[in-house]
Amino acid sequence: MNKKIYTVIVGTGSFVPTRVIANDFFLNAEFYDPATNKKFETPNAEIIRKFFEITNIEERRYANDDQVTSDLATLAARDAIETSGIDPETFDFILVAHNFGDMINGLVQPENCPALANRVKTKLGINNPAVLTNDVISGCPGWTTAMIIADAYIKSGIFKRGLVIGADVLSRVADPYDRDKMIFSDGAGAAIVEGIESEVPVGILSHSCRSDNDHNMLNMGDSVNQNIPKSNKYLKMLGSKVYVYALSNVPGVVKDSLDKANLHLDDISKVLIHQANEKMDEAILSRVFKLYGKHEYDKNIMPMTIQHFGNSSTATVPTLLDLVLKDKMEDHQISKGDNIILTSVGAGMTINSIVYKMHE
Repeated sequence: MNKKIYTVIVGTGSFVPTRVIANDFFLNAEFYDPATNKKFETPNAEIIRKFFEITNIEERRYANDDQVTSDLATLAARDAIETSGIDPETFDFILVAHNFGDMINGLVQPENCPALANRVKTKLGINNPAVLTNDVISGCPGWTTAMIIADAYIKSGIFKRGLVIGADVLSRVADPYDRDKMIFSDGAGAAIVEGIESEVPVGILSHSCRSDNDHNMLNMGDSVNQNIPKSNKYLKMLGSKVYVYALSNVPGVVKDSLDKANLHLDDISKVLIHQANEKMDEAILSRVFKLYGKHEYDKNIMPMTIQHFGNSSTATVPTLLDLVLKDKMEDHQISKGDNIILTSVGAGMTINSIVYKMHE
């Protein structure tokens, strides 16, 4: 049997901000109805209760005031470097997936120049000028998109090893007067990948992607508070439409990735899905199982962090992977030889699903 090049993960890391924002934090917020642009008459306690029932988010994490996205990305990268023991000077590339650059606390204009990958390289103290630095902007699926790009880099034979990071600080781009602000959070996750030759398929086995031309479900728009200048743009989301889109399309993309790997759902140990909304993720998983004629599913196949971490966009999947691999998620383990799915859906609209086999 001929050997082929496969992309494997040799180290993971994450950074979960220490600033905990519980739901009660929003009891004194001014929430406006997006339909009328007027303050809700409903008490905030009731708004928060309904929000929790829909999302199961109890709390989320915010970056410290002096931290920006590239700081969080660097901390996650250092964790991955420490885990792997790899010299960062040997990286051939650094990919940083994010959506809003470095958001400075108190400002609404992001900093994207220089690219966050360049900033992370500098903050890590990497001096090797041959390291390719590149940012990936792809909504919440940014990290999975970057992993697909990294796989292509490595399988080209030109690159051997790289660092793939997902990081976002959504707390500073969310409209402070919109209920959706309670969904969003901050964080970073990272993986070090490298190419190995193997006769047996390992690492990234396959991937499937989908994109649709609907830019209104998630975009940048005006505040629901009309007193806020129109020059200030915030992350806006049509939650019900995103929900329907995800349920309608993510299951098919996941199955397609499994078909490409010649695997069945029964071969999968864990499904690591973007932490957007627990009820939505459960509905997506249920539909994946139904595609295989199964009307019930084991919730243990899908670890969740959203209850305590909220939705940190590009950071959710790599953070979840790191926590499970390091036995920091109770009742969840991933072992050598396990097949797992890494999948995400978000702005674009974009969906990715990766089938990954843990190597020995």
